[in-house]
Amino acid sequence: MEPIIREIIWHKKLEITQIQQEMSLASLQRQLTAAPSVRDFFTALQQNIYKPSLIAEVKRIFSSENILSSDFDALSIAKSYERTGAACISVVTDQKFFHGGFDQLRIVRHKVTLPILCKDFVLDPCQIYLARAAGADAILLIAAILTDQQINNLLRVIHYLGMNAVVEVHNLMELDRVIRLEDVRIIAINNRSLEDLTVNINTTLELMAARKSHLHNLGILVVSESGIETSQDLSLMANVGVSGVLIGDCLLREENLEDAVKELLKSQIYGFGGPSYKS
Repeated sequence: MEPIIREIIWHKKLEITQIQQEMSLASLQRQLTAAPSVRDFFTALQQNIYKPSLIAEVKRIFSSENILSSDFDALSIAKSYERTGAACISVVTDQKFFHGGFDQLRIVRHKVTLPILCKDFVLDPCQIYLARAAGADAILLIAAILTDQQINNLLRVIHYLGMNAVVEVHNLMELDRVIRLEDVRIIAINNRSLEDLTVNINTTLELMAARKSHLHNLGILVVSESGIETSQDLSLMANVGVSGVLIGDCLLREENLEDAVKELLKSQIYGFGGPSYKS
């Protein structure tokens, strides 16, 4: 695993310790009384007219270049996504390394109607409670940084709160680990390697070729992340049975965000419910 990932996890554990020192579980749970109702992230991916459905990302920093986005406005970005056909929105909430935060998620949640994925390095239930209190509808879990038991425990909390979990994998070994767990509903294949941070969209193609039938039989939706930049990439993902794509950097670099999303999705309308795929 890349040193930067190890550093992120180390800092995340410090953050969790601080949260636990400042807030009891009971106080975290009390925050949920003011949380907005949960939106159905799973169904939004299934029923969007564009296939694969777009999960469009709101973030201040480009992950591939470590460059801060200029004139960042989380709400403006999210509204542009909403107007142009995104099924869901991903909000990066890590503060130290990605300059995100639950404040950004909360602002977007109160002004945009789409379900929201909280994208962070989640290790402990306290992070899930804070995300739900801010309005998250789904939580990203990264298999590479969690044991099977940790994933199971976090899944129980997420589903108890009525949310969906998106369990991220990077290779066939991780995919096979996750498939064996109970009640996994959405799997994200990240085309960015945690070993050297290189991106190769063939990762999704290879994993779908190996396990598409099994995933289909289990009713698991598959999302592809990283390196997807064109409508041709989206068509390629649709053809191998991917239900959704998570895209951020390539859209946020564009001067006109709405035009960029329209160009990306222009040839992806299949009608309500999307195409059916052969196993």
